[in-house]
This record gives sequence, structure tokens and C-alpha cells, in this order.
Amino acid sequence: MVSQEQRRRQLAREKFLRQQQRRTDARRKSRTRNAVIASAVGVVLIGGLVLWTTDAFKGDDSASAATDSTPSASPSSPAPDPCEKPAAGEVATKTWDKEPAVSIDKSAKYTMTLATTCGDIDIALKASAAPRTVNSFSFLAGEGYFDHTTCHRLTSSGIYVLQCGDPKGDGTGGPGYTIPDENLKDKVLEGQVYPAGTVAMANQYNAQTNEGRDSGGSQFFLVYQDSPLPPDYTPFGTVSEAGMAVLKKIADAGENTGMGDGAPNATVVIDKATVEKS
Repeated sequence: MVSQEQRRRQLAREKFLRQQQRRTDARRKSRTRNAVIASAVGVVLIGGLVLWTTDAFKGDDSASAATDSTPSASPSSPAPDPCEKPAAGEVATKTWDKEPAVSIDKSAKYTMTLATTCGDIDIALKASAAPRTVNSFSFLAGEGYFDHTTCHRLTSSGIYVLQCGDPKGDGTGGPGYTIPDENLKDKVLEGQVYPAGTVAMANQYNAQTNEGRDSGGSQFFLVYQDSPLPPDYTPFGTVSEAGMAVLKKIADAGENTGMGDGAPNATVVIDKATVEKS
């Protein structure tokens, strides 16, 4: 027969074990969350999942930085919207069954201009290093695919990027086809850092399972401050100095969660995207 004292000790031990299990679970969740942040958020973005998973950039188709993080606005008191009202028009809903045939001149120079509600963002494209990516953007821009779409994600902790290119505006949209990873050995990525000004593809790559390669679609991210990220996201362009000023304006307005990852407080809409050969 169990005495009252033995029963008391048994209950105390069970309580202690429950507490230890809760602490273990909390530490495991914390490690997982930190690993997500260190691996760079999600962008990624590609393939039809909302970002911020164990991969940095999930989409249709994103260790802390050396500099201080950009302050985020509190959800209860967002910063003033620095951008204009979007132009009239509807988001295109077209999709395609396969990647367009490469028709660009790989030896030529191309520039993509994002005419946004916050200002123009000019991007020098890397046609020779990422020809299929640049060709896809040239095709989609020509189809008006990016026109009237929102840039749906801003991160300001761990990595510092603005993510765009999703016609659905929620991180799940894409053109219906995927393109391969390219230019992952670009010298700009040495040290596993995507430097400020880099424009890269979001995708569904999962470094833990090594699944999701070659899953780029239409979603992409623009780096406004050096961001520690593994070289898993196709770098295919560089933002101009004037474009960086626009990105800074957007970043300074913060995001809507106040936690470093959410929708921009600024109304960032791509009124029109164009790709031109120069």
C-alpha cells in the first residue's frame, strides 16, 4: 500500500518531469526558430507556400547581419505611408504550362525597371550569368504579369529584403512553370552574404532535405542591406543607386507585425514592370 508521503513524492516527481519536458520542448522550438532566422528567412519563396518556414524564401515558384537591423514600426502605430496611390488596373491572372524559350541575347545588357508607387527601381540584369532567369522576367514583364502586383513581404531582422513578384500577394502565386537555379557561384555571394543591391529569386529549396532545387517562378527579393544567406537563391540583378534610395524609404516605414517579418507598411505596388535591352 502506498503511503501518503510516497504518493506526495510521486506526484512531485511527475510534476518535475512535466516541467522538464516543457522546458525541453521550449528549447527545441527556440532552436528551430533561430535556425529559421539564421538560414535566412524564407523568400522563399517559391512554389506555392507562405514564406517564413525552415527555409528563407518560399514562394511560387527567405546569424544576424553585421550592421544594426532596420527599426520596424509597431503594429499599433505604423509609420506614415511614404508611397503614392497605385495606378488603376487589375492584376493579370495568366499562367503558362512551360517556361518560355530563351530569346534574349545573352551577350547584351538588359535593364528591368519597376515603376512602383514608391518610386522607380532600376535593376541591371545579369543576362550572361542567369540567361533563363532574365529571359523569364523579360517574357513575364512583356505580358504585363507584374503590373499592379504588390510587394508582399518586408524583413528587417536577420535578413533585410523586400519580396515581390507574386500576383496573389500572399507568397503562394506563380506563373505556372518553374525555372532552374543559376549563377549560384557568383563572386558577390562569397562569405554566404547577399550584399545590398542584390536581386535574387525566391524558391522552395529546403537545405535540410536537399529538395526543391530549380523551383524558381516569378517571386524575387531585393536586398536593401547586406544579408547572411546561403547561396541557394539565383542572383540575377543589381539595383541602381537611385533604386536603393527607394528601397530604403520602404524599409524605413517598417512592416506590419513589428517583429521583423511581415507586409510592408508602405503601399508598395508595381504599377508597371519593363525589361529593355541596351
